[in-house]
Amino acid sequence: MADKEFTLRIITPERVFYEGTVDMVEFNTTEGQIGVLPGHIPLTVIVKPGILHITEKDGEKEAALHSGFAEILPEGITILAEIIEWPNEIDVNHRQQAENQRLNTTREHIKIKA
Repeated sequence: MADKEFTLRIITPERVFYEGTVDMVEFNTTEGQIGVLPGHIPLTVIVKPGILHITEKDGEKEAALHSGFAEILPEGITILAEIIEWPNEIDVNHRQQAENQRLNTTREHIKIKA
């Protein structure tokens, strides 16, 4: 009989975002949405932007997962995330400013080449 819980570890370049025991994890991959339970077959996937759902014994948590890789093993998951944020960490204005800066840089680069 499979365990009812397994380990989830989420690591970003800046910090260990999450480490704990969970019942289930759901997130988007390049192949579609995946739900992982304890005892899952070994698998490596590319993470696609979307909402990460974490089901713990005491409730559920959600985070915005932007990109990365995941290693899934029967005893747990390790997600190497480029960016992941809890809802209260998301700064919409900062995100918009960063996007505008990226677009301006791209436009300047195109002008230089032309």
